[in-house]
Formats: sequence, C-alpha cells, structure tokens
Amino acid sequence: MELGLLVRQGARVTRFAFAIDQRSCIGCHACTVACKEEHGVELGVFRTWVKYIEQGEFPDTRRFFSVLRCNHCEEAPCVTACPVTALFKREDGIVDFDSERCIGCKMCMNACPYDALYIDPKTHTAAKCNFCAHRVDVGLKPSCEVVCPTDAILSGDLDDPDSEITRLINTEATQVRAPEHGTKPKVFYIGAQEAALNPTLVGGGDAFLMSEVPPTQAEKLAPLTATATARAMGDVAHPAPWGWRVSSYFLSKGVAAGAMMLAALLLVVGAHGSHLADIVPGVLALAGIALTGVFLVADLKQPKRFYYLFIYPQWRSALSIGSQIINLAGAVATAFLVASIVGADGVREALLWPMVPAGIMLAGYTGFLFNQCEGRDLWQSPLLVSHTVINALIAGAGSLGIVALFVHAPAGDMHALGWTLTLGVGASAVIIVLDHFGLRHLTRQAEIASRNLWRDRFAKRFWLGGVVTGVLLPTCLGVIYLAAGGGLVLALAGLFALVGLWFYEDAWVRAGQSVPLS
Repeated sequence: MELGLLVRQGARVTRFAFAIDQRSCIGCHACTVACKEEHGVELGVFRTWVKYIEQGEFPDTRRFFSVLRCNHCEEAPCVTACPVTALFKREDGIVDFDSERCIGCKMCMNACPYDALYIDPKTHTAAKCNFCAHRVDVGLKPSCEVVCPTDAILSGDLDDPDSEITRLINTEATQVRAPEHGTKPKVFYIGAQEAALNPTLVGGGDAFLMSEVPPTQAEKLAPLTATATARAMGDVAHPAPWGWRVSSYFLSKGVAAGAMMLAALLLVVGAHGSHLADIVPGVLALAGIALTGVFLVADLKQPKRFYYLFIYPQWRSALSIGSQIINLAGAVATAFLVASIVGADGVREALLWPMVPAGIMLAGYTGFLFNQCEGRDLWQSPLLVSHTVINALIAGAGSLGIVALFVHAPAGDMHALGWTLTLGVGASAVIIVLDHFGLRHLTRQAEIASRNLWRDRFAKRFWLGGVVTGVLLPTCLGVIYLAAGGGLVLALAGLFALVGLWFYEDAWVRAGQSVPLS
C-alpha cells in the first residue's frame, strides 16, 4: 500500500496537525467548496463542513461557527476498527484511506467520535478528509487553508518548535473535540464556543438558515433540546450507518451460537437417541451462520469485496477476528452435524465440547465488535459481552423449543430448554435494568442515547417489543411450562423470546447511533 512521501527534516518525522481559529472564521464555506473541488466530493456528503449555531434569545442572540473534519488522531479508532486496513496512519501523522481496499462495512463510521467519515455515493466506499495528502507530499498546503479568506485555518508540523502552528498552540488557549475518548485529536480550536464543539449541548430547533424542519424531524430532535444551550442553524446530515440488517445479524448469530452451546447440555441431561440434541442443533447452527453471512454481506456497501476479510485481515479489528470465528464455528458445527448424521458417536462426543467454546466465541465477539465502536458511548457497556452470550442462549433455547414440536423431544431435553429460556430471559432483564437504569452513564452522549432508547425515540420498540414481548411473556410462559408442562407453551415462549430479542437489539442498535457526534 502506498503510504505517500515521508516528510523528514533531518532524522525527525513530521507530525501534521490543523489549528482553526474560530475567532476569525466568518462561516463563508470557502473551505467546504475548495475541499469538494479538490477531491471531487459528491453532493450531499462532506469532508469538511461548517456548522452554524446560535445562542441567546431574540434580540440578544449571537451566531458562532465551527469548522469540522477528520481530526487525524494519534490514537485513531477508525484505523484500529477497519477490518481490511483500508484506513491507515501515515508516518507523518496523516490518517489516510485506500478506497480500493474498502469493503464498506461502516465500522470506521461508528468507531469515529467525530462524524468524520461518510460513504462516497459514487465509489460506495468510506471517505473523509485526508489532509490533502497529495498536496502535502509535494510541499503544498491543504486546499482549505489556501482559500480561507481570514487565515482561520492553519496546518503545520507539531514536532517543529519553530513552526507557526506550534507557536500558535503554545501561546493560545486551545480546545479539541471529544477529548474524553482519548484519541488525541490533532485539530486544535482557538476561541470556539463549547456548544460549537459539543453536539450534546445543541438543539435542533425547528428552522435552519433557509428552510424549516418537518415536524417529524423536529420531534426526533426534541430529546436534545431539553438541556441545550444553543440552537443549530446550519449543519450537514450524518445518517446512522447501521440498521435492520445488523439487528437481524444479532439474532441469526445468536440462534447459531445458542444452539451450539446447548447441544452439550441436551446430550448430557437428555435421553440419548433424540435428534434434538445433535442433528437439530447442528442444522440450526449452520443455518444461523449462513444467514448471519447473508446479513453481513448484504450490509456491505461493496459486497463483492467480502472476501477481503479473509485475504487482507487486520488483526486489531474485532470484525476481522469475528469473521474468522464465524468460519471456525461453521467448521465445528459442520463436523458435529456430519458425525451425528452418519452415527459416528465417538467423533460426535469428541466434538461435543468444542461446540461450547465455539458457540461462546461466536456470540461474544459481537460484544467486542460494538465496544470497538468508540464513537457510540451507549455501546461501551462492560456488560455487553456477557449480555450477548446470554441472549444467544435465549435464542438457542427458543429456537430448539419451537423445533421440539416437530421432532422427538425427551422430557429431560424439554425441561432443560425450559429452564435455560426462563433463567436466560431473567438474566437478560437484569442486565437491561443495570445498563439503562442502574449504572451511571459516564458520558452525556450515553445518557441521551439511553434515554432515546427507553423513553423517547425508540420507547415503543423497547417497551412493547423488547420488554413485554421479549421478557414478560416468555417469563410467564416459561414458568407455566416448568409448572405444568406442554410443548406448545414452551414453543410460544421461545417464539416471543426471539421476536422480543430482535426488537430490543434493533432499538439498541438504533439508539446508540441516535446522538449526533458533530
């Protein structure tokens, strides 16, 4: 991969950064236009943009601007999260990208705390400000800096004590965006209002410079306005990268992982001779893994490049590791199923216990994947990995409980499924309570996202779908089954649990992306 010209002064490596003096910025958008012209940026997306906010009440109001872009972080989470090394940090500190390598998974977009990345409508790959690396390599300044009429944008070498940017940063009070994420951003702001850099302090209002927001959108922005100190008057759209396909992937993978883990339990406690303990878990595991692959590939903006995950793996990325875990789980489940079909009991018994750790890894890696999305504070829960494993057990027990209506199911197997489903739903409910009502959210963004989940934008999906359908009904039916039996009761409990899991996970995925990062 071409990393560009290494800029050196003697033996020292250059470390590029931006300083933006918001006291001088007049909000003219010259930087935005120059950037679009320099890089051929399509309509509707931006590498750099200017946000307008207003503070105060008429007639005592003031308007402020903030020039926003990639922060070229020292500890860039987008680089770590990218599964195929399409994003990389050059030796001069510039975070650049290779559109020929990108698969369009959008991991980088959720990993970035600054809304800096977007999907190019033409190439269907991730793109962002790259510091005009092609200009820097030949000794030129970035195009935005060249056209700024007030010299509000300055770039330079932080490691050069005599550079203008170093002198400016050393003599003026500066701020950076989202310092709590520990990314060490290299875009420094001078004289910026706090609300101009912190989007959780900005309400959407009901009007922009030349248009009004439709009521439905105003309602969506309402949760932010309760504690807002400023009103947005000009901004760009940053749609949520992930939607129903990712929510569905959660469920399909959970069914596969749960079936693998429960195969061992059913073979230990159940009566031998039942396919519910060997062939059925194997079929469910492979079907769930196959469907998971379909959802994952379908969600890629470059689906034809899905195999890059295997030929260009980036081993710090949870998505890259997870793709290998899916392969491993699929191989174990296939061998287990084949051994069960041909009656190779010795091989099946040998493979029985590897099914458990393979299922745990298949379920749990998703927790690490979402934890790696550092831009979404709701997803940084310390309970997330354990929650994904518990939800997989629920999905597996629910699926097996439904299938038990159609195959021979010994009482021991059914009883084990009933206990797994009921206790699993109870444990999941405890984690939900701790996550959204018990534990104190460490950031304002996580607090707003959690409130959007259970009280505002996604409340119906959360309460009716996740809690009533996915917790209360399966718990009641599970208790009835354990007390009185009945395969249909257990199947209904399983069905409600599966539906409820999808609704909860869909609401949770969307709520995590509901708070603006810029």
